[in-house]
Amino acid sequence: MKAIVKKILIGLLIILVAIQFVRIDKDNPPVEESQEFMTIMSPPAEIATLMKASCYDCHSHETKYPWYTNVAPVSWWIKKHINEGRGHLNFSIWGTYSAKKAAHKLEECYEEVEEGKMPLTSYLPMHPEAKLSDEQVNLLVNWFKEKEKEIAPQE
Repeated sequence: MKAIVKKILIGLLIILVAIQFVRIDKDNPPVEESQEFMTIMSPPAEIATLMKASCYDCHSHETKYPWYTNVAPVSWWIKKHINEGRGHLNFSIWGTYSAKKAAHKLEECYEEVEEGKMPLTSYLPMHPEAKLSDEQVNLLVNWFKEKEKEIAPQE
C-alpha cells in the first residue's frame, strides 16, 4: 500500500512540475489614452484611486501580475478571471462604447459594487487594498449613478 501511495505522490509531483511549463500570457495590450475611462470620464481623484485599486486589475489593460501568477494551475484560474473581466467591462476601451452601452456598463458597475459582488471575494485575500468600506461603496455607487444619468441617451 505504501508503495502505491508513494508512486501516486511522485506522479502528482511530476505533473505539478510539468504544468509549470504551460505559462499564461502576461502581456497587457497597449492603452490608448484617448479611449481610456479615466481620460474620458475625468473622475475625482478619490474615485480614480478606488477604481484603480479595486477594478483595474481585471477590467482594464493595466493588469498587475503578482508572483503567484507564475504558479500553475493558479495562474490559469487568474488569467481566466482577467479575460472574463475584460470581456464584461474594459475601462481601457471605454471610448469604443456607445453612449447606451457606456450607461449600461455604469449601471452594472453600481449594481455589482452595491450588491458586494465586486470586487470578487476571491480577489480580496491577496489584494486587501481592493476591499471597499461601506463609505467607499456609497461613494462609488453614487458617482457611477450620477455619471450614468449624465450619459444615458434620452429616449
